[in-house]
Amino acid sequence: MRTTLSCIAVLAVSACASTSPTILKNGQQGLNIDCSGQAMSWDKCDEQARLECPGGYQTVATQGVPRRANEAGLADADLGNYQTRSLVVICK
Repeated sequence: MRTTLSCIAVLAVSACASTSPTILKNGQQGLNIDCSGQAMSWDKCDEQARLECPGGYQTVATQGVPRRANEAGLADADLGNYQTRSLVVICK
């Protein structure tokens, strides 16, 4: 039981953002990056966007909890509530 709980805790902390292709209203191909959850942050969305778009990206939209100017990842997370975060980008 202890081992199972330890594994679940490790997976929750090391979670990564999910990415799915999307078509924007203007017909351009974009990426929808979801980094929702208590163990995630806007930094994880930005990190995933950099991985998906090595040449750079343009943010088209954000949805969910507002970004905080000094957000520092998990240490600054609101662990009491489920946080929804979604970033839509276009790769350059």
